[in-house]
Amino acid sequence: MLVLSRDDVETLLDLDELVGSLAEAFVDLSDGRASMPQRVAAFSGHGLLGVMPAYLPSANVLETKLVTLFERNAGTGLPTHQAAIAVFDPERGSISALMDGTYITATRTAAGSALSARLLAREDASVVAICGTGVQARTHALAVSRVREVDEIRVAGRDRAKAEALAAEVDGVAVDSFEDAVRGADIVCATTHSPEPVVRREWLAAGAHVTSVGVNPEGAELDPRLVHDASVFVESRDAVLAPFPAGANDLRGVDRERLCELGEVLSGARRGRTSEGEITLYKSVGVGVMDAAAAALVLRAAAERGAGTEVVL
Repeated sequence: MLVLSRDDVETLLDLDELVGSLAEAFVDLSDGRASMPQRVAAFSGHGLLGVMPAYLPSANVLETKLVTLFERNAGTGLPTHQAAIAVFDPERGSISALMDGTYITATRTAAGSALSARLLAREDASVVAICGTGVQARTHALAVSRVREVDEIRVAGRDRAKAEALAAEVDGVAVDSFEDAVRGADIVCATTHSPEPVVRREWLAAGAHVTSVGVNPEGAELDPRLVHDASVFVESRDAVLAPFPAGANDLRGVDRERLCELGEVLSGARRGRTSEGEITLYKSVGVGVMDAAAAALVLRAAAERGAGTEVVL
């Protein structure tokens, strides 16, 4: 079994390649070729342990991710999300690799948002709003900047000091409120765990593209009016409409047929943006084929570079 550490994964995983691999994974998923049950979880009273298995035929990867969510870790120096990914031989079932999944979770989530921006944001989109100051906020600022020519990144959070620190890191500017960040922005990235909306419909400019990755069982980070008015895109209808811990409250009650999967846009089965003034929304819950696509890239790069440590269980 090949063991790959966090440092290994960070070195091996290429963000630009990942965006392309996610595109293939989403097409597999929407076309029904991938095998991906919904996320399930065990709850400890302080947090949860989620399990996310998937088989991705385009990469011939069979894997499962074990991911924990402990919000009480915020501010302690420990990450709120921690994960490990186990990869298995798809023909014989033996475990072949174990790798850090914490970096993969953060990076593939942002890469999914970047892919949505590449597909759905206006070609002239140049102002990005980042709502949040955590790990996802940082990765989104970096990833979205790789798919559009960004002139300005605005960062807003509930802690001004954290917003200023992140803004300095991503060559952006900290602003006083979520509203200040969102008004006039072309691409808005909501990356919070907020149970209350941090992006409101009345703040959005015509033609804006919104990405949202926050999931909270107690509420939603998106304004219902925004969801009502936007063209809504998802990774998987089944996943986003499932109960927590798989789905998201933001789309509760939304007609299933209103939702369009990114894989359907990529395959040409359905249209993406249809007008310059249209508001588009990508609501992500994070799905197993994304982890499989990332793990496949890591394993390929590890084989090419001789990275990792072989161990016998």
